[in-house]
Amino acid sequence: MTSIAIFGGAGYTGRELLRILSGHPWVEVVHVTSSTHPGQPLGAIFPELARAYPTLAFTARDAALPAAVEVAFLCLPHGESMAAVPPLLARGVRVIDLSADYRLQRPSLYREWYGRDHSHPELLGEAVYGLPEWHHDEINAEVRLLANPGCYPTATLLALLPAVEAGLVRAETVVVNACSGVSGAGVRPSETTHFVHANESLKAYKVGRHPHTPEIEQLCSEFAGAAVTLSFTPHLAPMNRGILVTASATLAKPVGQEEAWQLYRDRYGSAPFVHLLAAGQMPDTARVRGSNQAHLQVVVDPRSQRLVMLSAIDNLVKGAAGQAVHNLNLMLGWEETTGLLAPPVVP
Repeated sequence: MTSIAIFGGAGYTGRELLRILSGHPWVEVVHVTSSTHPGQPLGAIFPELARAYPTLAFTARDAALPAAVEVAFLCLPHGESMAAVPPLLARGVRVIDLSADYRLQRPSLYREWYGRDHSHPELLGEAVYGLPEWHHDEINAEVRLLANPGCYPTATLLALLPAVEAGLVRAETVVVNACSGVSGAGVRPSETTHFVHANESLKAYKVGRHPHTPEIEQLCSEFAGAAVTLSFTPHLAPMNRGILVTASATLAKPVGQEEAWQLYRDRYGSAPFVHLLAAGQMPDTARVRGSNQAHLQVVVDPRSQRLVMLSAIDNLVKGAAGQAVHNLNLMLGWEETTGLLAPPVVP
């Protein structure tokens, strides 16, 4: 059994990790930190997990890490993982970071998009970006530090990258509109995410300045072979979970519907968690809820000569904790679907 630590285990993402790992046959969670519940039995805070973790309690962030820990998941707020990673690496613990702190390759982007300088830029070149469908071979036994992608980038990149890589669209014309459930804002409520403001309301936010934008552009540029700048507009939707992305771009060459669909079918044919829907079906957040699945569709709009690329994921699973476990499986050489095959919860 591989001993696991989770830092920031009381948030939505940490909670999902605990849920998923409770059914994983080859891991044991031995250490979970929380700034709000130190000393509390895990089952007292999360009754639904009491049977899975009958003796585990939350500890403070600065509590001693058990010597047996081999892998640490960091579910900390953006900015806090920067300092947490180096001591873990120094003691031989492999790190899967679910924050944005090690996703960007250029240190200057942290000042531009997150308003802070990166405290350990020397590690950015080592961090592997963990989008398994596109960096599968790089996520291996040699990885010490893995940057788990954000929820918006995961959904957006799965939709965009086949067309971008194939040169099917003009990369400078990409427009992305994405809707996220309220849990994407984290466990601490704000005026914007309070029920009376979010319920029965759809709202755009951080227009033109959402910090996940450079993460999406970085991967698109990698597979396009040239710098990609896109327009990304996120929206807060009145639902607990889920992300729905509708991206579009001008076609770079004439292409028919069947050709475009087949391109996506070929690219994701061996990807266990990506499901390209049949013609006429559209991604629906309710049909991926609670699962590590991503549902995709691609549509050629001949009138506007644009390609429309759509995806739906559960932001807390495929967009965070489930993807982190997928990366863990690849890093440790296990079957990549281990612990992740539960189907969506519908309705």
